[in-house]
Amino acid sequence: MVNSCRECVPCLRGEEQYCLKGSTLTYGSIDADGTLTQGGYSTHVVVDDDFVVTVPEGLGLDEAAPLLCAGITTYSPLRRWGAGPGKKVAVVGLGGLGHMAVKIAHAMGAEVTVLSQSLKKMDDGLRLGADHYYATSDPATFEQLAGTFDVILNTVSAKLDLDTFLGLLAVGGTMVNVGAPAEPLSLNVFSLIMQGRVYAGSLIGGIRETQEMLDFCAEHRIGAEIEIIPAEKINEAYERVLASDVRYRFVIDTATLA
Repeated sequence: MVNSCRECVPCLRGEEQYCLKGSTLTYGSIDADGTLTQGGYSTHVVVDDDFVVTVPEGLGLDEAAPLLCAGITTYSPLRRWGAGPGKKVAVVGLGGLGHMAVKIAHAMGAEVTVLSQSLKKMDDGLRLGADHYYATSDPATFEQLAGTFDVILNTVSAKLDLDTFLGLLAVGGTMVNVGAPAEPLSLNVFSLIMQGRVYAGSLIGGIRETQEMLDFCAEHRIGAEIEIIPAEKINEAYERVLASDVRYRFVIDTATLA
């Protein structure tokens, strides 16, 4: 039987995440039986085999779990906008998304720079594969790096001065948003048109690209930086996330959910 969400153009192109007909999300969505989906808090999931991926050998299930979120969210735009040898990529923020962006962009062969509010995670950034690390709280950063990058991947969900960050792009460069700030962002269109720059957004990835990402990560021995927690510590972990006290992803031991 043909799955209805494969009948629209995005799905036929392998971009199921942009389904135009509406789809069942893994968390906080109404399932076919009328129940609410529980995502990573589930003890089990029933899914059409067209939407199943294989975790390659060499990737532990615990370190692979966040790749299905942070891994594909960062891999997809880096691949689409050509991160690779000879390209300069900046990653804004070194958190749950940003740390994966650094690992993946480095493995793709790009020259990677982390742009973080402070230098407190600098050692981590360099260990994960960054070539350079700058503090955005220092105005000199924007003067020194003006017109530098081919791709800027913004992983933070905070309100940024887009014009300032767009000024870091080289001619024809692209800034891609994967972070989801609650407030609207605004920019001066001249930040784009005077240098032929692009401001874009990206979600996750389709099933084909997700499998490609997993294979890439296995080949390059890339996993998420994780801390495994039991179910009884979920609330504590949530508070730690709010306090930015996680490096860099929590993974729930599902054996403790029963």
